[in-house]
Amino acid sequence: MSTRRPVAAAALALALLTGLAACAKDDQASADTGSGASGTVSIAAQAKGIGKPTDLKVEKQASIAAEVPDAIKADGKLSIGIGALPTGFPPLAFVGDDDKTITGAEPDLARLVAAVLGLKPEFSNDTWDNLFVGIESGKNELGFSNITDTEQRKEKYDFASYRQDNLGFAVKATNTWTFDKNYEHLAGLKVAVGAGTNQEKILVAWQEKLKAEGKTIDIKYFADTPSTFKALVSGQIDAYFSPNPAIAFQISRTQGTPDAVRNAGVYSGAGETLQGLIAATTKKDNGLIKAVADAINYLIQNGQYGQWLAAYNLETEAVAKSEVNPPGLPKSNK
Repeated sequence: MSTRRPVAAAALALALLTGLAACAKDDQASADTGSGASGTVSIAAQAKGIGKPTDLKVEKQASIAAEVPDAIKADGKLSIGIGALPTGFPPLAFVGDDDKTITGAEPDLARLVAAVLGLKPEFSNDTWDNLFVGIESGKNELGFSNITDTEQRKEKYDFASYRQDNLGFAVKATNTWTFDKNYEHLAGLKVAVGAGTNQEKILVAWQEKLKAEGKTIDIKYFADTPSTFKALVSGQIDAYFSPNPAIAFQISRTQGTPDAVRNAGVYSGAGETLQGLIAATTKKDNGLIKAVADAINYLIQNGQYGQWLAAYNLETEAVAKSEVNPPGLPKSNK
């Protein structure tokens, strides 16, 4: 993922990270066509300069729209869950500069998919845990929120992949430590991770292995992403195990400053032997997931997918094809 961003955008992004909590409300819902002219979806609108504003032509594809279950398309809307509370996670999902629009790479892809399906996207911005509660209850017909495809989650959900899932270790720029995919090199370090996340599951598994060897990792938790990076640059922790896009964004906005960070190494979200995947998520067997995968594949084949990635500097996370329920992170985390 490219880390080159205009200086002005970086300054605006800093203000965004410190101000999102004030403008986002729990369970915020908004109907949003994401469109300008008819058949056009606006990418990175109200995105505070974090993404490149781009208008993409996307028409309803009748053959794909016909795959949507009648019960879901009856009201002409597609209810989409985003787990961006309390502070958002740029460049993937956050509240826009109008203090109400849910924007970023994740909701923008959801807007493109909804356009292919001929439905109006309606967003619900929740906490991470409530995102899944919403999917299970049916309030959210679809989740687009950097959700990793895992075998355990497949017991409750169906997936349509759309991005590679790479995790990384953020360290202070002056820290020479490097992660070479050997968990033993984490011994003795203080490492922060988000609670309830896929990366926490991986880190805890490594901690258990180290305990068996008489060593350990000191796992730390903070309230939100800005607090975690503040702890990192102040020396409270040695590293932050986080999704790769969040680290790349932080690198771009801090380079050349005393708070500069770098990526000390990446790791597949699916473990050592499998490339992790990020996927659109539905309640298991609700009948929607094939239409979503076909919509993503239409966007891949016709170029809008590549333009969407480019708008957020995410080209290195591209997939060649969206797959329904591809192999996911194993329950063993090995």
